Amino acid sequence: MPRRSQLVPVTAACATALCLAGSSSQAFVSSPTAQRSSVIVAPRAEQTYVAASVVERASENTLGSLTWLPAVGGALLGGGHQARRRKLRGTGAPRAVAMASSRPAVARAALPPGGYCEATQTSVRRKTRTIDVGGLPVGSEHPIRTQTMTTTLTSDVEATVAQVKKCADAGVDIVRLTVQGMTEARACEHIKKRLLEDGYTTPLVADIHFTPKVALKVADFVDKVRVNPGNFTDGRKSFDTITELTDDLIRETQASIEAALTPLVLKLKEQGKALRIGVNHGSLAERILFQYGDSPEGMVQSAMEFGEICRKHDYHNFLFSMKSSNPQVMVQAYRKLSEEMYKRGWDYPLHLGVTEAG
Repeated sequence: MPRRSQLVPVTAACATALCLAGSSSQAFVSSPTAQRSSVIVAPRAEQTYVAASVVERASENTLGSLTWLPAVGGALLGGGHQARRRKLRGTGAPRAVAMASSRPAVARAALPPGGYCEATQTSVRRKTRTIDVGGLPVGSEHPIRTQTMTTTLTSDVEATVAQVKKCADAGVDIVRLTVQGMTEARACEHIKKRLLEDGYTTPLVADIHFTPKVALKVADFVDKVRVNPGNFTDGRKSFDTITELTDDLIRETQASIEAALTPLVLKLKEQGKALRIGVNHGSLAERILFQYGDSPEGMVQSAMEFGEICRKHDYHNFLFSMKSSNPQVMVQAYRKLSEEMYKRGWDYPLHLGVTEAG
């Protein structure tokens, strides 16, 4: 174990994200119940890996079971949102313990040699299922597809059709349209019709924020719908409505998410269309921020909740994206998402995006 002089106190939200280069070090978090969460950072196979332990009592001399995660040296992930007061009912146990009962139990599978990938030293493509986007196969052994986004007002049918054609002529595989409301949703019907009449079959994606009803409407006219778990159900947030996080509140929020998302999932399944669960680091839901902090873990948990709802209805024609304007947060979020899918035995493709704006 490291000497006491090597111990670095950190906050609970940052413990699993702290990356220290060089010799082995430990970061710990004290709690009112004399328990601690520990992170050991050590070089391994010419890379820096993080070993995150389960919550451990201070009286024990050995660490709990360890999970090795490749880390980015010197990176302290998260930030951007001010810390919020977290008040939990119960004994004052660490948040990881207090929230454990609210997470669904899932079967765990063996991780690949690279933890979050097949290999860390060589390029090995991750094996996934194939999803269908307007007749275009995505994932598995198929070529990596390119997607872009129009810059026109979607309500301007003529300008949008012209720009989609220009993108298709340049070799783009998929084009995304922003759909803010019903006006844009109805415009998508005419855009798709015009493109097909002119011989353009390029799949269209509707980018939805805040409005499940708009998603249901536009699903009739596009090939894929993108939803943001951070604002699909709770809309524009004030970030001051949650003062106490309880299991009942978590279950109530998750039930609200399922009620809003299920009609869209069933419609897409019936029509054979695709869904992108697109998490943005800059717009996480208030409850996720309160529960996990402004962190890659929060991004992954947000995506998993939506994925579980899709799977509950035997709908699998979807993929995930983890976007952040901070490249280190983005990399860690994708790694954590990939690792979590390996653990659950999921094989959905990933949509790679670097910034919150695509």
